[in-house]
Amino acid sequence: MYLADSRSTKPAVAPDTRPGRRPAAVPGTVLALGAVSLITDVSSEMITAVLPLYVVVGLGLSPLGFGLLDGINNGVGALVRLAGGHLADRGGRRHKVVAGLGYGLSAVCKPLLLIAHTLPVISAVLAVDRTGKGLRTAPRDAMISLATEPEHRGRAFGVHRALDTTGALLGPLVAFAVLRATVDGYDAVFAVSGCVAALGVLVLVLFVPRHIAPAGAVQLPESARPVLRDALGLLRRPGLRRLTVCATLLGLTTVSDSFLYLLLQREGHLPAHLFPLLPLGTAAVFLLLAVPLGALADRISRRRLFLGGHGVLLLGYGLVLSPWHGVPAVVAVLVLHGTFYAATDGVLAAATANAVPAQHQGAGQALVGTGQALARFTCSLLFGAVWSLWGGRTALAVTAAALAISALVASFVLRPGDEVST
Repeated sequence: MYLADSRSTKPAVAPDTRPGRRPAAVPGTVLALGAVSLITDVSSEMITAVLPLYVVVGLGLSPLGFGLLDGINNGVGALVRLAGGHLADRGGRRHKVVAGLGYGLSAVCKPLLLIAHTLPVISAVLAVDRTGKGLRTAPRDAMISLATEPEHRGRAFGVHRALDTTGALLGPLVAFAVLRATVDGYDAVFAVSGCVAALGVLVLVLFVPRHIAPAGAVQLPESARPVLRDALGLLRRPGLRRLTVCATLLGLTTVSDSFLYLLLQREGHLPAHLFPLLPLGTAAVFLLLAVPLGALADRISRRRLFLGGHGVLLLGYGLVLSPWHGVPAVVAVLVLHGTFYAATDGVLAAATANAVPAQHQGAGQALVGTGQALARFTCSLLFGAVWSLWGGRTALAVTAAALAISALVASFVLRPGDEVST
C-alpha cells in the first residue's frame, strides 16, 4: 500500500515493487479519496434529492426552466474542468491543491441556497457550485490513476465509486429525514448540507497525500511539467480522441437523473414526499455493482462494458415508456439505472487513465469528462424544451431512439486498442 505523508514537500516515491511484494490493488490514497467523496456526496445528494420539487413545485418553474437549471448543474463545471486538470498537472502533480479548492468552493455554496429564491440567483449559486465540481473531478481521478497500477485501475475506480455512491445513498435519506422532522424543510436541508460539505474538505486536508508518484513509473523532474499546448494536443492520440468522441456522443442522449426521476414519479403516481427516495434505488444498485463490474472491466474489455452499460440504460428507457406501471416498474427502472452507472462511470475513467501518460492524467481525464459534461448539458436543455412542447413521454422516446443510434455508432468507433496507452 502506498501512502505519502501529507505534510511533506518532498517528491513522493513510487510504491514498493521489490520481488515478492505486490502493490495493493486498492491503495490507501484511493480509500482516502473515497471517504472524501462519500462525505461530499452526502452533501450534494441532499440538494439533488429536493431540488427538482423545490423549483418545479415550490417555485413553479416550467420543465424548460428546470432544464436550463439542470443543464447548469451538469454543464457549467465542464467549462473549468480542463483548467482544473491542466493546473493540477502543471503544478508538479499537486492535484490535491486544485481538488481542495474545488471541494471548498462547493462547500461554501451550499448555505447560499438559503437566500436563493429566484431562478437567476439559484442558477448563479449552482454555477459556482458546479465550478467547484469541475475543478476537483479531474485532479481527483488523476490521483486515483497515479496511485494505482494500470492493471488494477478498474477495481480502484470501482471502489472509489462505491464509496462515492454510499454518500449518494445516504444523502437522500438524510434529506428525507430532515424534511420530515422540520417545518421549514428545504432551508434545513440546505443548512445541514453545508455543514457536511465542510467536513469533507477537512478529511481531504488531513488524510489525502499532497504528492502522489505514478505507480510503477519514475517520478518526472520539475522541468518535465506539461504545458497547455501539450494538454490540448492529447486529442491527437487516436485512442483518447475516440474515447472523447464516444463519451460526448452518448452523453448527448443520456437523460439527466432529475428528469428521469420526475418521469418516474409521474408515471408511477408516487406521492411527492417519496420523491427524495427515488435516487436511493439507483445508488443502492450502483453501490453493489461498482466494485465487481470494475474488476470485470480489468479482466475483459472496458470498451464492451461501457457500451453494454448504455444498452442497459436504453432498456430502462423502454420500461418507462412501456404500459407497465406501478412500484415494481419503478424499482426495475432504478435497478437498470444503477447498473448503467456501475458499468460506465468508473470504467470510462479507467479506460481514459490507460490512454494517456502519467504526466497528463489530469488533463486526459478533464478532456473526456468535459466532452461528456457539455453533451449532458445540451441534452438537458433539449429534453426540457421537448418536454415543454410535446410532453415528457415524447421527449424520452426521442432520446431513446437517439441513444440506440449513438450506441451503435460508438460500437464501431471504439477499438480494443483504445484501452492501452500508446
